[in-house]
Amino acid sequence: MTTVDSTPTPASSRPATRHTKSPKYAPPIWGHRPGVLTNTLRVLAFVILIALVLFPFLVVISTSISSRQAIDAAGGLVVIPTDVTLEAYTRILNGGVVTQAVLVSVFVAAVGTTLSLTITTLAAYALSRPGTLWHRGLLTMVLLTFLFSPGIIPLYVVVRTIGLLDNLWALILPTCLSAFNLVIVRGFIQNLPQELFEAARIDGASEWRILTSLAIPLSKSVLAVVGLFYGVGYWNAFFNAMLYLQDSSKWPLQLVLRAYVLQGTPLANDTAGESPPPQQAIQMAVVVIAIIPVLCVYPFVQRHLTKGVLTGALKG
Repeated sequence: MTTVDSTPTPASSRPATRHTKSPKYAPPIWGHRPGVLTNTLRVLAFVILIALVLFPFLVVISTSISSRQAIDAAGGLVVIPTDVTLEAYTRILNGGVVTQAVLVSVFVAAVGTTLSLTITTLAAYALSRPGTLWHRGLLTMVLLTFLFSPGIIPLYVVVRTIGLLDNLWALILPTCLSAFNLVIVRGFIQNLPQELFEAARIDGASEWRILTSLAIPLSKSVLAVVGLFYGVGYWNAFFNAMLYLQDSSKWPLQLVLRAYVLQGTPLANDTAGESPPPQQAIQMAVVVIAIIPVLCVYPFVQRHLTKGVLTGALKG
């Protein structure tokens, strides 16, 4: 029978343990509190960027409201207006080419944005449901458009074949669906709580009711952002109008702006014997009219940009 020695081992005979200090936690570089010099440089860089952005707007607006004498004295572009006049705006908005072009652009942007949002929302909701007929095949066809573009000539042939040449619908139908916007809306709907959809189905709600009562109200942020993308695209588009429209009375505002700025086309409603406004003032006034709608709409949608775009991630 063996006995266990319970005599405690002397402290002197125990192996010495080495106590090491844990290294001090070092926060990342972005976690440090910036100093006075860093804050000053940031503010200075921010002010310079704002000045670089706002200076061209100031020049455009100042030139558009300046008289011929002020423009000639400034050498063509006015920074600070001295002789303010609204003659250029009065002349181009007096029922002439620019007025007609504004109405055309408003029609194309309003109808095109509404149609594009409707088609994008319906397609995105359908492709976000796993059990949809031909779900994978249709989604693959949509994603392939990122890699392969039809080209200008085939698209022109299609538009001419279906009889859309010299028609305003040629500015809407060929671009009414964007694969990029479709993927964003689809990913956003997929990230919504699926328990809400399942509970609605248990209660007997149809897919249309789920779409209109749950999916669309919960997707207001992404729909606002996609609507902004569509609206700005329709408002700024001029290349399709240059390809498909021969009648100048159907030109949108951007194509008229191109004619004024690049070609110096005179106003069609100039009255004989009257001195027209300076060409620089006319050009800058058309530029101001073209950018005002986007500047007015953007502040209301800007708060949705981050949530709408970043949340709408690609999800299989």
